[in-house]
Amino acid sequence: MYRKSMIGVAVGALLLAGCGKQAEAPTATAPDASATVPAPASDHAFDPAITAADFAELTRTLASDEFEGRGPGSVGEERTVEYIRAQMQRIGLQPGNGDSYFQEVPMVETTADAATRLSIKTGDQTLDLAFGSDMVVGTRTGEPRVSVRDSEMVFVGYGVDAPERGWNDYAGQDWTGKTVVMFVNDPGFHSNDEKLFDGRKMTYYGRWTYKFEEAARKGAAAALIVHDTPGASYGWEVVRNSWSGPQYDLPTSDDPDPRLPVQGWITADVARKLFASAGLDLDEAYRKAGKPGFKPVPLKATLSVDLNSTTTRKTSRNVVGVLPGASRADEAVLYMAHWDHLGKHEGEGDTIYNGAVDNATGVAGILEIAEAFASQEQRPERSVVFLAVTLEESGLLGSRYYVAHPTFPLEKIAGVINLDAMSVAGRSRDFVVTGIGSSELEDILKPIAAMQGRRLEGEASVQSGFYFRSDHFNFAKAGVPALYAKGGNDLVEGGKAAGKAASEAYAGNYHQPSDEFDPSWNLDGVVEDLEALHAVGRELAGGDRWPNWYEGNPFKATRDRMMQARQPATAPAAAQ
Repeated sequence: MYRKSMIGVAVGALLLAGCGKQAEAPTATAPDASATVPAPASDHAFDPAITAADFAELTRTLASDEFEGRGPGSVGEERTVEYIRAQMQRIGLQPGNGDSYFQEVPMVETTADAATRLSIKTGDQTLDLAFGSDMVVGTRTGEPRVSVRDSEMVFVGYGVDAPERGWNDYAGQDWTGKTVVMFVNDPGFHSNDEKLFDGRKMTYYGRWTYKFEEAARKGAAAALIVHDTPGASYGWEVVRNSWSGPQYDLPTSDDPDPRLPVQGWITADVARKLFASAGLDLDEAYRKAGKPGFKPVPLKATLSVDLNSTTTRKTSRNVVGVLPGASRADEAVLYMAHWDHLGKHEGEGDTIYNGAVDNATGVAGILEIAEAFASQEQRPERSVVFLAVTLEESGLLGSRYYVAHPTFPLEKIAGVINLDAMSVAGRSRDFVVTGIGSSELEDILKPIAAMQGRRLEGEASVQSGFYFRSDHFNFAKAGVPALYAKGGNDLVEGGKAAGKAASEAYAGNYHQPSDEFDPSWNLDGVVEDLEALHAVGRELAGGDRWPNWYEGNPFKATRDRMMQARQPATAPAAAQ
């Protein structure tokens, strides 16, 4: 087959350059497993250019050991971005950033010394915390040495300042130089109060990224989040693996917001000891923090830490290809996926974090969709951009940089479609839209999914905040409607029980070296997902629609202003 053989040619060329070959899913909700099995998509409705074999080959290569876990700034990055560029060229995409396929993203790489100890003094007792087992900390300053001495520790509940919700965990104090300790997720999560914030559905205030940003704005010297698996939606090993090894930030010149000298997490066991030393009960603290009117609580403790880090200024790269539009090439539809993962760590055994599902699958997906567009006889009216971004695992930095330096003006982008950690468990009766009820892009997807015999569902674990954890969110904050959708949990083979089992199996591999390519994956569902998402983009690129956010969405006002600015100025009335 021509396409498959040409993928092999591209891989072979990379092998000669030292780039290697060979290698190596979450989901949602739904009705009874006995429901009618949907018919396969009809040949005339969806593009046959998308195949499981090609998707598997792309994913296998990107997740191979030779790509070394695709760590930004590493040899693995060089092999990854060159491979993606070669695929874009093979497909026939043009360079998407002027005459280049690459967009350089400046970054500061900071690796904390794993021998770091964190000391908490409470009365006549000292808690000596070890990196990895008791806590993880890092700095966002880019400084190789940061010291915090005898910083007063204060419990600030969920660390939220939300004026529009009448909530401020920081009210009434000067926070300069203090260490704030807080819970992950939102005030409504642990209390199960559906009237408090959005209940168990995470808002942006529940994300750990927000909590550190807010603590920095308040002037704190350090901030620690208490880990709990339900609230974070992942176990301590994910925190430990994600914070060990290199961490990345944009330089302050590209991201001038305040930054914390020290930020990190502590285990629940450490938090329980800390709270007990102040005469507090951790379980009671959860209850009080989830009630309106919460006030900060001194922990009668001080924190000291000498944090030594290796810092290096580097650049990483987004990869951008474009299929120019036939008549309105200045307008665009944008597909995106992040190529980066956690790289490789020191130690024994398997130390490569291959990131097969997260997110070799997404990159393979946008390349398959690009191939489907390129194989059409008629070029779409609008341009179609394919963007593989870096540094998603480090706080969505690559997409943040792109949104600040777009290759298409944001007001000219009709919509964004994000592929991240695709389901490899087989065909499903449902199509999960993360953050369902957000934008009119769902109006385009819904009838397409119906043609496949599928229905749209929201994500099952609304408490996990997946909407805020992938790169589309930077576009959303800037006002551009963004769709993040993939296969569901109600599998055609095995129903909801099989879907739940597949989801739990992937959860055990998330951010682990075990997230590797598996030739036994059932990719029939991936093909259907890609066909549907291709069809959404095909309709959007072939028409003149400008989707907006639904009424009540916090990003709608920004989109409205964007659309007003896009309109040509009204010509002055002729003189009478």
